Amino acid sequence: MMLGDMGAEIIKVERPGRGDDARAWGPPFLDGESLWFLSVNRNKQSFTLDYASEAGRAVLHDLVRHVDVVVVNLVERVQRKLGIDHAALAAVRADLVHVSITGFGLSGQRSDLACYDLIAEGYSGVMDLTGEADNPPQKVGTPAADLVSGMDAAFAVVSALFDRRATGRGHQIDIAMVESMTRFMSPRIVPYLGSGRVPARSGARDSVIAVYQVFDTATEPLTLGLGNDAIWKRFWQAIGHPEYAGNEAYASNAGRLEHRLRIVGDIQEILKTRPRDHWLSLLAPAGVPAGPVNRVDELVHDEELVARGLFYSAVAPDARRIPQVGLGIGIDGNRSTYRSAPPLLGEHTATLLGDLLGYDDKRISELREANVI
Repeated sequence: MMLGDMGAEIIKVERPGRGDDARAWGPPFLDGESLWFLSVNRNKQSFTLDYASEAGRAVLHDLVRHVDVVVVNLVERVQRKLGIDHAALAAVRADLVHVSITGFGLSGQRSDLACYDLIAEGYSGVMDLTGEADNPPQKVGTPAADLVSGMDAAFAVVSALFDRRATGRGHQIDIAMVESMTRFMSPRIVPYLGSGRVPARSGARDSVIAVYQVFDTATEPLTLGLGNDAIWKRFWQAIGHPEYAGNEAYASNAGRLEHRLRIVGDIQEILKTRPRDHWLSLLAPAGVPAGPVNRVDELVHDEELVARGLFYSAVAPDARRIPQVGLGIGIDGNRSTYRSAPPLLGEHTATLLGDLLGYDDKRISELREANVI
């Protein structure tokens, strides 16, 4: 979707009659379509094809000759069985960029294992460090491994195409969800490797920055990040306790870590005396990082995010309105990346066969009758 938002033409090859598994992930559904699926499939064309058959593989090879990049999310053993591995498709187009997104990568003893986001989060250590200290490990509240590995793939594709433009060479890209999530954990892994200190779940607070957590107020909770000495001082000035900023025992993060329980208790006692919005109105002009803890229903009505166009509705050809979240990337002042609504299953098959591959109506009808498309 990121590449599609940036202008790439995306052809989503799906199984006839069934399509992407995510089409069935619900409820909730919108007009019979999975909203999970609709959240990540705009700016794509749906092309149904049974490429396990000889006739289907011939069609797939014709597609490969017309594209720059092929992305697959099957383990290599299955890729080879279906003839969609790098070696097979590079024989069709030598300068192809071939991308595999799997759980564990294309090599190693785990390369054949099935994987979902949940499994990758568990392997990576992120679940062990998510949640309160006295509660069980928690999954991140969004499919983080799916999304991070997809971002990695998009970045790698652009890099490979940039190199191909200079060298003419194709590339094989190997993305492992577990490794993408493990890299995501670098700020926790490297301190352990350098110190031997095993990080532990600390809930909605940071394990290194002394004051970086959620606090209660007289109304709703807020987040507060006192990430350096200057912010520490500005915080106490803003809330009317400048004497606290001058305490030499708290002048550095190391000192604040040593006395964190006392400091956090003092801050909590003060913040609970007034409503959240009162404190946010004081902290924002003082340059102190703080904010609300939004529910999703509150987030989508955030005035600034709405004004910047992050939330919008895609209008499908049949006039259906499909809610979307924008990419959040502006280039030369342009933040609009929407071109087409998430596709219906097989919506573009006949058009692509005719316009892109040059198949005539007779051949398209034969493929449909043989259940290849």
